[in-house]
Formats: sequence, structure tokens, C-alpha cells
Amino acid sequence: MDGLTTARRQMVEGVWKRQGLRNDELKAVMSAVPRHLFVDSALASKAYSDISLPIAAEQTISQPSMVAIMTDALSPRKGDKILEIGTGSGYQTALLAHYTPRLYTVERIATLSKRAQALLDQLGFRNIIYKIGDGSLGWESWAPYDRIIVTAGAPVVSEKLKLQLADGGRLLIPTGGREAQKLLCIDRMGSDFRETDMGDCRFVPLLGKEGWEK
Repeated sequence: MDGLTTARRQMVEGVWKRQGLRNDELKAVMSAVPRHLFVDSALASKAYSDISLPIAAEQTISQPSMVAIMTDALSPRKGDKILEIGTGSGYQTALLAHYTPRLYTVERIATLSKRAQALLDQLGFRNIIYKIGDGSLGWESWAPYDRIIVTAGAPVVSEKLKLQLADGGRLLIPTGGREAQKLLCIDRMGSDFRETDMGDCRFVPLLGKEGWEK
């Protein structure tokens, strides 16, 4: 076992212990995905610290504990149709792809989308559909989705995203200010939407028609 593999497993063990997580399947998935490949090679030595790191285009890769918390709260099930808003580095994308025959992911910044696709293709992922565009509007042509996850902070919950949820579906989205947000978990039951506050978080702004202006 090489040093990076050991560091990755130690990171995951630490996150699970600190956060009190009990999701063994997600733990195995996170232990298998090489986070160091999703950051600049100069930052590879920091990839298995529980911190966010800068990537291209003034964006970030979220800290592993937040990725674990969000994925666990999303509760994806085998066979779910999942929409990810904010492909970013592609790390969260790789985790989600484990759960679904088709993962749909939208990224506003073309260079990030193309870089993530090249890496994920190299890693053998063949079940991911990519789009470059305004993620605040979702991806209506493939709706409804069983699960939607947003990895950027919005001023309010996008109505477009809520309406793209299937009955019984779940949406995770950070909302609040540009600098800090609350993570909301929204469950759809027919025409009703139940919101649960999952606590404080900090993400880059979600830019778009139903997000922040540039």
C-alpha cells in the first residue's frame, strides 16, 4: 500500500469518527476515490487533509468532511437518477457516479467541465452525462430527478430545481450569503416541500439566473 492510499484511508477514518457517520458504503467509496488526482499536483500532499483546496477558475474542491456529510444526507440509492449542480473538480461527481446508472452534472465554467470529464474518463467512469451551462436552472430535459445536489451557495432555493425533483425526491442546496450559507435538505412529497436545516457551510457562489449575479 503506497503512502497516498494510506493517507486516504486515514483521512476517511478520521472524518467518519469526527462526524459520527455510519454509512459503510459511502466510506468504502470515499476510500477508493483518489482525491489527490482532482487537485493540482503541487497540492497533492495536502489532498488528504480535511480542508478545502483551490482549483482552477477561482473555485474550490470542498473539504472531505463536507463532501461526506452532503453525500450521506443526500442518501442516494442504487438506480436513482441524480443531478449534480457544479461539476467543479469532479471529485463529488466520482462519488455520486457509484450510485447511479446515469449521473447528470452541470458546470458553468467550460475549462473545469472539460478537465473533470477528461480525468473521470481516464478513471473509467462511463455513466456521467456532462453539460456546460447555468446550473441554477437545473437540467430540465432529463427531469425529474430522484436526487439533486448543489455544490455552490445560492441566495435562495431555486424554484427550477425544486420543480425538477421527483415525488419523494431530495434536494441538497447551500443558501444564504455569498460568504456563508446554511445547508438545506429539501424533501418533496407531492406538491409539498419539507425543509431541514443541516447547519452552517461555506461554498463559492452559485452564479446564474436563479443564483447570484456575476
